Amino acid sequence: MLKLTARQEQILTLIKDAIQNTGFPPTRAEIANELGFRSTNAAEEHLQALARKGVIEISAGTSRGIRLKESSLNTNPSHTANAQMALPHPALMQLSLPLVGRVAAGSPILATEHVEATYNVDPSLFSAKPDFLLKVRGLSMRDVGIMDGDLLAVKKTDSARNGQIVVARIGEEVTVKRYMRTSNGIELLPENPDFKPIIVNESESEFALEGLAVGLLRSW
Repeated sequence: MLKLTARQEQILTLIKDAIQNTGFPPTRAEIANELGFRSTNAAEEHLQALARKGVIEISAGTSRGIRLKESSLNTNPSHTANAQMALPHPALMQLSLPLVGRVAAGSPILATEHVEATYNVDPSLFSAKPDFLLKVRGLSMRDVGIMDGDLLAVKKTDSARNGQIVVARIGEEVTVKRYMRTSNGIELLPENPDFKPIIVNESESEFALEGLAVGLLRSW
């Protein structure tokens, strides 16, 4: 990996922190705002430089299409070598995660009848240890890089912070949206202007928070 400038190191740290905190990378606008750039073009130029240096990959067409490459996860060679020596056998590191398909209203999301398959995956792919995979349906989260057919890694929880991407159940539907609590209740925000926010009254018995998105798997 080529040596990074101080600004590139700063942006790389920002990306890592965003993934750690929310499960997803920042947008160009968020990077520009955080670092005081006048436009998103400056953020894009730095991202392209990081891509040329081999520490990230950029997916065209999505505002959060940034993926850390393995070389960027640890920039201290001696630390990497020591960590590798301490790793257990690869087979012991695999997580076995159930893939959840359609969910019946009123039943637990991990009920046996909802599990379509089981996947063995590398836990290092995720910002936190997930409990299950959910097959994404639709394009309401397109601009965060979550596409129809993707497998969303989800950590089961019944609470979330503003801005986190969550899996929520509303009646018979399970939806993936960005969570926002307001004085009027909870808003579930899409990442696609073609879709409208969902306003939820917390007293509604049909609403339940199922988990936080902590990563994404794509088969193509």
